[in-house]
Amino acid sequence: MTTDLPLTGRARPDRAPHSLAEWRALGGYQAVERALALTPLQVLDTVDAAALNGRGGAGFPAARKWRFMPAAADAVSPGPNYLIVNGDEMEPGAFKDRFLLEALPHQLIEGTIIAGFATHATEAIVLIRDDYRAAITGLTRAIAEAEAAGLLGDNILNTGYSLHMRVHPSAGRYIVGEETALIAALEGGRAMPRKRPPFPAQSGLWGRPTTVNNVETISHVPHILAHGAQWFRALSRTEEGGTKLYGLSGRVNRPGLIEAPMGTTARELIDRAGGVSGNGRLLCFQPGGGATGFLGPEALDVPMDFGHVAKAGSMLGTGTLIVLDETACPVEVTARHMAYYARESCGWCVPCREGLPWAARILHALEEGTARREDLQALHDIAREASPRGRSFCDLMGGAMGPLASLLSRFGDLVDDHLHGGCPRRRAP
Repeated sequence: MTTDLPLTGRARPDRAPHSLAEWRALGGYQAVERALALTPLQVLDTVDAAALNGRGGAGFPAARKWRFMPAAADAVSPGPNYLIVNGDEMEPGAFKDRFLLEALPHQLIEGTIIAGFATHATEAIVLIRDDYRAAITGLTRAIAEAEAAGLLGDNILNTGYSLHMRVHPSAGRYIVGEETALIAALEGGRAMPRKRPPFPAQSGLWGRPTTVNNVETISHVPHILAHGAQWFRALSRTEEGGTKLYGLSGRVNRPGLIEAPMGTTARELIDRAGGVSGNGRLLCFQPGGGATGFLGPEALDVPMDFGHVAKAGSMLGTGTLIVLDETACPVEVTARHMAYYARESCGWCVPCREGLPWAARILHALEEGTARREDLQALHDIAREASPRGRSFCDLMGGAMGPLASLLSRFGDLVDDHLHGGCPRRRAP
């Protein structure tokens, strides 16, 4: 493993997963041995000192979230604590977790054991979208190998700690990115958010204490325990620790994944992806996938971490950049996003259920040249519902509407120009 690329340094070029024997020869499960020789609080403190922020979109500090979980002695009733690892990955432009699941399943198992120990979890469930068949097969096989070796199950490595782990294939929905909707889906219900409080750490899956983390977040954990908190922080260029698995798609010459220090700039990432394709001139980019607002060329040197991107007016989200050159139309891109989110709405609250399809229809009409002037005011009204003062039920409404609000703010003149015969990029010269 190259310690400057901890997440991906041991991956094979062909993405084939390692056997347990191969993984242990590369140093696998040494971090588990080290962690289980500590107390859960010591593990928590180590992850806290490492400044590991969740990589699923919100960027909430992992250790702070874990501290909400009660120990067995503090639980209101006997029963399991759950750790859920979310590998559903349904947001447009996001594809980083698929690589980690397919190529490095034992890395994820290591992180799950350590995170489970720190959160007093006795059962771990990895939810993976059903389309990721290779990931489901590989992780299921790796879990069986770890169980046979005494690394999972009862009394792991004779330490007294027990954790049972399984894979749950999911039909997949964007709304499953909201943790209470994910919990509802695991219980066999419709994937719909729940009112909080109570929060999942108090009453989650089957009413038991539950923590939900993203695949990339959990995959970082064994490296923190193996090398220490200060080493992890030193990998980053900012106060947010570690490396980040960035994705690049859209108008770049070499779309793909890049592991780089947290805080690497968009300019560097785009250059490493071969530069801007199309006409070679950047129009804008979405820094964190299809649920994040557009940033322009002036933001190319903003460090790509949660804090700096928020100050620039967008969100890091999943850290998967979608790049547009000057021949691309942001109205068309936003229309595709809105059509997707309209289909993916859980239907629980009016702003999503009615607002998203309405926005999608208006944007389509703008592209086709059939929209009216009053439709633009409707778009502004719909976008306002996604503001912090809006009436949506869950946080994903803001993500779904984020590109629309950004489009209207940054490209208002271009949107207005669509009223005069549709998309100007489609018009005959």
